[in-house]
Amino acid sequence: MKIIIIGAGPGGYEAAIRAAQLGNEVVLIEKGQTGGTCLNIGCIPTKTLVKIAELYGGIQEAEKFGIKVDGYSLDEETIYNRKREVVDHLVKGIEFLFSGYKNLEYVRGFASFKDAKTVEVKTEDGVKEFTADKIIVATGSKDQNRVKGGDLPNVLTSTDLLALKEIPKSMIVIGTGVIGLEFASIYSRFGTDVTVIGNNILKIADGEIQKRLNSVLKNDNLKFVTKQHAKEIVKDGDNLKVITQKVGKEDLLEYSAEYVLVAMGRDSNVDGLNTEAAGIELGRKGGIVVDSELKTSADNIYAIGDVVDGNTQLAHFASAQGISLVEKFSGLEPKTDLNIVPSVVFTLPEVAMVGKTEEQLKEEGVEYDKSKFLYASNSKAYSADETAGFIKILASSDHKKILGCHIVGAAADYLIHFAAIAMNNDISVEGLSSMIYAHPTISELFMDAVHIFEGKSINTPGGGK
Repeated sequence: MKIIIIGAGPGGYEAAIRAAQLGNEVVLIEKGQTGGTCLNIGCIPTKTLVKIAELYGGIQEAEKFGIKVDGYSLDEETIYNRKREVVDHLVKGIEFLFSGYKNLEYVRGFASFKDAKTVEVKTEDGVKEFTADKIIVATGSKDQNRVKGGDLPNVLTSTDLLALKEIPKSMIVIGTGVIGLEFASIYSRFGTDVTVIGNNILKIADGEIQKRLNSVLKNDNLKFVTKQHAKEIVKDGDNLKVITQKVGKEDLLEYSAEYVLVAMGRDSNVDGLNTEAAGIELGRKGGIVVDSELKTSADNIYAIGDVVDGNTQLAHFASAQGISLVEKFSGLEPKTDLNIVPSVVFTLPEVAMVGKTEEQLKEEGVEYDKSKFLYASNSKAYSADETAGFIKILASSDHKKILGCHIVGAAADYLIHFAAIAMNNDISVEGLSSMIYAHPTISELFMDAVHIFEGKSINTPGGGK
């Protein structure tokens, strides 16, 4: 089978490699940088900055551990170069992987549909045409900036901020979602005076996490202004001023800073695809409409990842969709459950989640039981002075299934996979509770949380019941 994949982000390039492994003839087309948004201007560079912010914060707090450090400072050029070096290394790594498959052709150029079976690609050598049995659109997302005054100097998107070599003295972040919170966490640790403006903090999270995030994430350089919407950005001398309105009220408030980051989400990227020529329907949010099989309104064209209208915008979800899709094309029956998708927000400390929130279970009328265990009660977390946060597990009332897990705290990105593994393999509370957990480890947070269901948590008064 011949498969064309438009877009070499995580969804596209992983689908291309898997399709090639299965013996298909694959054409992978990319107009920009290999690795897409995640690798070049998203997940990877921000995680590099997170690590630097953690190290810098650790130096600032080192004296409480008996370590005295004098004269430390941030080197802006080295930080920028480190970020660039990491991205370049990983891009080259992906392109090296392509070289291992003779049936995978990587084409650099701008793709658009000529019709439902033909893709035209504008390359440096001219226009080329490709036809295929199946076509997958994996063009990802693009920055969103719809605030009045958003075109003023020093108003940044996340892409702009990652290209900025200096560390701002002050910054307003418009948006309390994943992007806004991650950058606020990073730059406030760098010493930037950060004000985050929005309605609810991380509205995708479980309600209990939302309520605690302000206190868990807040530091001397970070403050949250909630229940407000940004109306306009205007010049304020050498700074910028953000004019906001309180939700449900007419009051206008003003906040001033050197830079403004607009982090109100990302839009599906269908620019220049000429979807009309292929008969591809677009949805209310501007992305591509697909059915439960990820098929568009054109029979042989599919879409995955951020370009899908209303889809969960996660790199690993796009990859899972793409791999499942090409496996189906090749006659396999993929086992991956696309409804169980762990998610991590790399704030300091992290937030992680998988499955249903407590609010969703209540809305759906599902009977459930819950447990919660605090980081402050875990010996490893206490010894490392990482006591902020908690783990919350939601289980069916008979304790036979894990329905959701929500964590804010250190190493949340690791812990969340205990729950994801259990959910994918129908492991009950008893199955999780009966195993031995190494001591002293952060993993014991999960142990105590499942032990609470059975009233046998050694580290909880009364066992948790």
